[in-house]
Amino acid sequence: MPADDDVAEVQAAPGEPLVVLDGVNKHFGDLHVLKDIDLTVHQGEVVIVIGPSGSGKSTLCRTINRLETYETGTITIDGVPLPDEGADLARLRADVGMVFQSFNLFAHKTILQNVTLGPIKVRKQKKDQAEERAMELLARVGVDHQASKYPAQLSGGQQQRVAIARSLAMEPKVMLFDEPTSALDPEMINEVLDVMTSLAKEGMTMIVVTHEMGFAHKAADRVVFMSDGAILEQGTPQEFFDHPKTDRAKDFLGKILTH
Repeated sequence: MPADDDVAEVQAAPGEPLVVLDGVNKHFGDLHVLKDIDLTVHQGEVVIVIGPSGSGKSTLCRTINRLETYETGTITIDGVPLPDEGADLARLRADVGMVFQSFNLFAHKTILQNVTLGPIKVRKQKKDQAEERAMELLARVGVDHQASKYPAQLSGGQQQRVAIARSLAMEPKVMLFDEPTSALDPEMINEVLDVMTSLAKEGMTMIVVTHEMGFAHKAADRVVFMSDGAILEQGTPQEFFDHPKTDRAKDFLGKILTH
């Protein structure tokens, strides 16, 4: 890669491959949870991963930033192979934002401190610079008035929006969302999905594991359907929802869209 990564990123053509998985396999003991996964996600693309519980969706998401290891295959982020461990892995993880089911905020730190911690410690930003940017991002997700509070003082929807702001503060190249609304009360789901939809419209590269079919319809460039550890089919939302190709996908949609 060129020495000046920032320049390289600016000059990269839209749609250039950003996340590439090639023949990735993962086992938990005897259970084969990822089976020969081939997936390419391009810059600015929103890929929604759906499928029945236990199909490997969350494992796929966690493998992309090596929260889970894998046995065979390769994963590259912006042309760089995923490192095994150490400082190189930490640097690469800084480019891959992750939003979890459970918000994973530091309970003993304020909202502002949660958002500025990574930029100060990892990106080596000055505190005042990090705080200014954090307040911009908290305003963007609608919780800037909560900056001095602690996570326990916020609703689940507010905490998840803080978690999104925290990831954005690292200026990631791609954002991973692992069931970001599954721990929320129904009335809080839309406030998080609205933030994610706005990110999608602004061109953020996103890989989203979700059961929210309405969001997949509205925000996805591509829907990836997984079952039993394998990608069975993928296509635009219209292609997938209107004309699923596999019996497994037809069965899944028949069950989930009638509820």
